Amino acid sequence: MKQQYIVDINPSTGKIIKKIKCTSKSGVHEAVLKARKALPYWCNLSLKERSKMLANAAKEFKKEKENIGRIITDEMGKLYRSAVGEVHAVKYGIMKTIEMAKDALPVEKYREDGLITEVLRAPIGVCAVITPWNFPVSMPETLLSPALIAGNTVVFKPSENVPLTGKALYNIFNKHLPEGVINLVQGADEVGNELIHSDVDMIAFVGSQKVGKIIMNAASDKLKRIVLELGGKDPMIVLDDANLEKAANFAVNGALRNTGQVCVSVERIYVHEKIAGEFIDMVNEGVKKFTYGDGYDENAMMGPMVSKEQRKIVVDQINDAVRNGANLITGGKIPANEVGFYMQPTLLTNLSHKHKIMNIETFGPVVCIQIVKNDEEAIKLANDTPYGLGATVWTGNKKRGREIAGKIEAGMIGINQGIGSVSGTPWVGIKQSGFGFIGSVEGIRQFTVPRKISYKTNHVKKSK
Repeated sequence: MKQQYIVDINPSTGKIIKKIKCTSKSGVHEAVLKARKALPYWCNLSLKERSKMLANAAKEFKKEKENIGRIITDEMGKLYRSAVGEVHAVKYGIMKTIEMAKDALPVEKYREDGLITEVLRAPIGVCAVITPWNFPVSMPETLLSPALIAGNTVVFKPSENVPLTGKALYNIFNKHLPEGVINLVQGADEVGNELIHSDVDMIAFVGSQKVGKIIMNAASDKLKRIVLELGGKDPMIVLDDANLEKAANFAVNGALRNTGQVCVSVERIYVHEKIAGEFIDMVNEGVKKFTYGDGYDENAMMGPMVSKEQRKIVVDQINDAVRNGANLITGGKIPANEVGFYMQPTLLTNLSHKHKIMNIETFGPVVCIQIVKNDEEAIKLANDTPYGLGATVWTGNKKRGREIAGKIEAGMIGINQGIGSVSGTPWVGIKQSGFGFIGSVEGIRQFTVPRKISYKTNHVKKSK
């Protein structure tokens, strides 16, 4: 078979950074075999021993944050300050996982009528971890850390859009872990397909709904365990008593940060008709001021899109909406005479659910607004989606907001704020936004299987 390559392109310039060899089919299976061989030693270490090694890796992420930040900015266009912050946060993600593992993994004892049952949390085995490009170190960490702390070994495939970032992440973990505990494979769909059909025991994936369904089907052959985080089409409801300045600021930043390439971006806004005009004007001012540029430009508020292909998806959705009656208020174009994969921040109004852009995940810098008559219509439209990841409600009445939040079909809901939550709680999607969840004590336990050992407490009487 001819050697395949990833052509790694800088989205700010359109120039090739490097060509990286894709892992061959045999290479994928060799990586799985290495993980399998390393499993007995790794899973038999104590939690304290595994934690110490992972803590050492965490320290190095903090030390290398600038270097890895530059790789991220060069590969996917993320603002450099955001990239450095993301790497810095990885240290705290690992340390939080180590802390939660103390509650997640100890043996639990149950007693009843002279019987003791011990429930052990055993690792599942070899875990395939397949991750996206939009948060190329923080998203892998949320899967790698719990898989490893629980005693599993890992075969890690980063997105083909960020192979060098994936390699840097792998290098740090691999430096501090025994040989074979973490293994790297590189490539696109062909490599991913080979991995999910290989002799792994579990597949943990963050990415598109389409690929998630492929993985779920592939896992059925041996009933492999799965954890899937599959994106969303997050609604934002703005009621007639909302603080419009705060709501408008959130709408702009929630839709445009990271160039809109966030699974919990604000993708659909439903605003009450009484305050719609004022709200739209405020959002429009924010969109027009949202500057774009190279990731190293300190004045830029967003960088380029990750690829020409992803930009085309967004432009096609915008053009389809306009052809079908939507109003293009601001942006919507590819900047003229610009190198790289830049996209103007965009505002669309006069939308309804007849428009594709209100139904299909956009993953780009577009603010979409639909006017509603009342709370009931807003709730109905917010739930009119196969997705159920995040949502927000904006109102001056907390009781009203809490009642509406309770009716929204999403795993994470914020009232007058984003979905940010108390540390240690799960990142969770419902409906077709996921299967299982990430983070929390229970999130770590997903990378284990409970095993029971039962025995009587009665002592055998000694013969005289």
